[in-house]
Amino acid sequence: MESSAQDISLVLPVFLFMCMGIVGFSLLAFWIWMLVDCIKHESDEGNNKLIWVLVIIFTQLLGAIIYFFVQRRERLRKQNS
Repeated sequence: MESSAQDISLVLPVFLFMCMGIVGFSLLAFWIWMLVDCIKHESDEGNNKLIWVLVIIFTQLLGAIIYFFVQRRERLRKQNS
């Protein structure tokens, strides 16, 4: 019984570390996706593209989430109409 508790105590940190790595990699991929989407598809009117790129770069994940919910969905909605 004692050996199974030791096995769990060894496996659990590795499992948590792997899960955190997968989540971290997914968030990084989402950030890169939003940055590339902004660079490729955002209009050059005024300084919209430059401002959104700077927002995404400097605010990291928060900026990417804001861009996804505000600007990207609005642009896709206009394209489908």
